[in-house]
Amino acid sequence: MTRPGTDTATPSHAGRLQGSVALVTGASRGIGRAIAEAFAAQGAKLCLVATDAVRLSEVAAGLSGSPEPALCLPADVTDRAACFDVLAQARARFGHVDVLVNNAGVYLGKSFLEHTPQEFQRLLDVNLFGVIHLTQAALPGMLARGYGRIVNIASTAGKWGSRNQSGYNVSKHAVVGLTRCLALETATHGVTVNAICPGIIGTDMADSLKKGQAALMGVEPDAAMAATLAARVPVGRVLEPGEVAELAVHLASRASGGMTGQSILVDGGMLLV
Repeated sequence: MTRPGTDTATPSHAGRLQGSVALVTGASRGIGRAIAEAFAAQGAKLCLVATDAVRLSEVAAGLSGSPEPALCLPADVTDRAACFDVLAQARARFGHVDVLVNNAGVYLGKSFLEHTPQEFQRLLDVNLFGVIHLTQAALPGMLARGYGRIVNIASTAGKWGSRNQSGYNVSKHAVVGLTRCLALETATHGVTVNAICPGIIGTDMADSLKKGQAALMGVEPDAAMAATLAARVPVGRVLEPGEVAELAVHLASRASGGMTGQSILVDGGMLLV
């Protein structure tokens, strides 16, 4: 009999997360919501985390495929105690957590000299320390069971330099670096740690990027996005959250046991590295 933690690939794509318990942060919108929907469709039991309790409940109500109703856990990932409490509640409900998706994040676009220390700190608190808190809360249980999947949602900003988003880039570079280090520490314990690096995805964050670029370029937001796509994205379009979610499903599954320490681009060809 195969336990949920074995690295044996399933024979079909149906129910790839059957028997797994997954915790997804930033699950009330955008990429996090798409991941929650994809995980539910593949049979995972879900713990959903976000600051907006109302939107989180709406997401949970719309899920299909999961064998049990999702556990909604309103929390701020910058609050370390709250992160450990989230894991405690997840274990109380489901017994353990197999998969952690660190998706919660914030974006800010402005020149380096315009960034305040408080803005740098906010980006680091959410984008980096949120990952650290949740991972330190979840990892001991994974190591004890000899199985786990950690999927960090980083960004193309974690793989290259770009103008007018130094604070955001710093935070995402840190997530990519942390992913690599944790992968080395956990590789012999049945735990994999990987990052997904999305490019321009159709979410609220992309809207913020569009508006910020428009202000810097002195043009309308749609014109700024069109220029950005033409100059930087070979496929010539904004990607959908579901395209990121599909990769997250694979990285969260048993079939991905041979992959760890990777930072994988889902960016329409923006970066060929």
